[in-house]
Amino acid sequence: MKSSRYQAIKSLILIAAFFLIFQAFPAWSQNSASPSGKPALLEFGAGYCFSCKEMEKVMAALKTSHSDQVEFRMVYVDKEKDLFTQYKILMIPTQVFLDASGKEVDRHIGPLTREEVIQKLKELKFIK
Repeated sequence: MKSSRYQAIKSLILIAAFFLIFQAFPAWSQNSASPSGKPALLEFGAGYCFSCKEMEKVMAALKTSHSDQVEFRMVYVDKEKDLFTQYKILMIPTQVFLDASGKEVDRHIGPLTREEVIQKLKELKFIK
């Protein structure tokens, strides 16, 4: 009796863990192609978050230097909750990288420097 109860609890925990992990992975099937037809970097954040404010500066610098190749967009939780839900954003800041067709190809949780973003964009072949 005790063993079957233990197995049932263990199964429930495994199922719950699976769903939590599944929710954290990118929404691979979701397409949000940018109107420009270019790859895009969506920066998910909030105005009250210090790291997000630092990422705003990074995104502004990248927009100035690389907007001819990549679309850069800030997405704020208080203004675009639907996109937070669509991309299953659990923590901020989170960067979501979309190819030119709008398919998510990578994501990163946490702040990045300008150089780190450029390196990631090169790895993804978004820029030369």
